[in-house]
Amino acid sequence: MFWYHSADDTIGNPFEVLNQKMKEYLFSYGTLQQTDVQHRLFGRTVSGRPDVLDGYKISAVEITDDKFLAQGDGKIQKTLVPTGTCGDFVRGTALELTHDELLIVDKYEPENYKRMAIRLESGTNAWVFIEK
Repeated sequence: MFWYHSADDTIGNPFEVLNQKMKEYLFSYGTLQQTDVQHRLFGRTVSGRPDVLDGYKISAVEITDDKFLAQGDGKIQKTLVPTGTCGDFVRGTALELTHDELLIVDKYEPENYKRMAIRLESGTNAWVFIEK
């Protein structure tokens, strides 16, 4: 394994640095678009751009995960339902996160949600959270 010296003369693993700087895209169609939620989770406002997920529609789901509810987010949340129907789509934001921030979202989302890989209308490969 190769190690490097940084500008402040510390020794580090280059793979850890690369992992922290690599972009991950997360398609948000709900609370993660809110800057107050972004600041609470990441300590910053996240860069993102509008995008569309085809073949899905939004549905409401009741959250029963006490850990999620303790964060102050509402009991009724949005989820995506695959329809496969041309003309069904969801507008949202492709958020640009680091890998470490994506892991934070894994812990933030309710226990009955899962992370899934998708391709957005723009051609961007992204992650999205939907109900299991």
